[in-house]
Amino acid sequence: QVQLVESGGGLVQAGGSLRLSCAASGRPDSRFAMAWFRQLQGKEREFVGGITWSGSTRYADSVNGRFTISRDNGKNTVSLQMNNLKPEDTAVYYCAADVQLYVVRTLMAAYEYWGQGTQVTVSS
Repeated sequence: QVQLVESGGGLVQAGGSLRLSCAASGRPDSRFAMAWFRQLQGKEREFVGGITWSGSTRYADSVNGRFTISRDNGKNTVSLQMNNLKPEDTAVYYCAADVQLYVVRTLMAAYEYWGQGTQVTVSS
């Protein structure tokens, strides 16, 4: 079993930055494509961005140019650097892992493992 644990959420003013991290554990030989999703209250979880095992990235249009995903395969971690945050970025952010290594998929159903989520709140 794989466990994903997010950290780094919090409260920030509009225009500010936050960095989320996700650490994977449980199967040290596992390889995954990784992604970040977010869920606004009362809405469906939506794709934010993802990164393949080899480091290719893909982003939702709403965050492209503001958010950056990176990973450290040796440490089994993935990060989401969020800059120029807006109030509409307020959500619970989830890390997810996909056994398909070389494609970033945007549908929730593609991801086998999920973290518990971390709250990001952007004040205006």
